[in-house]
Amino acid sequence: MLLTLLLFFGSAIAIYLACEFFVNSVEWCGKHMNLGATAVGSVLAAFGTALPESAVTFMAVVFGKTALQKDIGVGAAMGGPLVLATIAYGVVGLAFWLNQRKRSKALQEQISHAVAIDARRLGRDQMSFLAIFAVKVTLGLVVFAYKPWLGVLFLVAYGIYVWREINTAETSEEEEDLEPLKIRPGNPNLAWAGVQALLALGVIAFASHIFVSQLEAIGESLGMAPHLVALLLSPVATELPETMNAIIWVRQGKERLALANISGAMMIQATIPSALGIVFTPWRFDAALLVSGIVTALAIVVLWLMFRKGKVDSRALAAIALLYGLFAAYMLFGKTLGLP
Repeated sequence: MLLTLLLFFGSAIAIYLACEFFVNSVEWCGKHMNLGATAVGSVLAAFGTALPESAVTFMAVVFGKTALQKDIGVGAAMGGPLVLATIAYGVVGLAFWLNQRKRSKALQEQISHAVAIDARRLGRDQMSFLAIFAVKVTLGLVVFAYKPWLGVLFLVAYGIYVWREINTAETSEEEEDLEPLKIRPGNPNLAWAGVQALLALGVIAFASHIFVSQLEAIGESLGMAPHLVALLLSPVATELPETMNAIIWVRQGKERLALANISGAMMIQATIPSALGIVFTPWRFDAALLVSGIVTALAIVVLWLMFRKGKVDSRALAAIALLYGLFAAYMLFGKTLGLP
């Protein structure tokens, strides 16, 4: 158990340090590709950090030989959006609040809880996600012969999202301050930035695999059933890179990049893992999966209501994480209370 805990905390530290290198390199990649700050977070960073959790779903649903293994893949495909919509956004709100509190105390100023956001873009992303997610959940409740073919439409939806993000980037976005590229300070070209990004992603993927394995081992030692691990613990672990990126960008005063990263990751989780699950599994939801979908949709509606106002209070954003606690309570105590 001691080795498990050492690997657990060691891999978490490795993920955070690797994310430092990754966010540094991805900003330089965006600069050389003439992408706006929001597109850097929602497309480049989100796609890179979504690879580990997408790989979990891919291995489970494509190469899984038992129904339980495939169920774990489906659980990961549903648990990822839930964690992003609740915990990840909540962490951004908490990190911003703590960061502002520290800054205000140092400057002896009144603390501001307003988070700088691209309200129109983030609100649009929430509605796009909700529309795709509603189709995703509906398909889990019905059975028909050609359902697997509909998985392709989710890939097309993500392609449209990427095209829109890149082509609607506002030229008026202010230039973000770039820190020197860690492996080659100065004015590095795209190749050097790409090398650092790939190396960082390799470390993130390897450390994430160890982190998930140790988390599953901890869950088993606590007597948690496999479906509880798949829906409650594994998604928290696989979404750790996005959460780490958000913390780093908030610390650097780049809240817009942090929120765009989470928003873009949610679009990936709504499409690519879903496409894999729909094509390679029956994609049938039990009560737990349906409840996870309802809580995720509720979180998205709350976020959309926040974003449409144009200003977001960091305390309200942090509170969104409580919805994950609601789902966890259902999973842990639902049967005891006689819930389905």
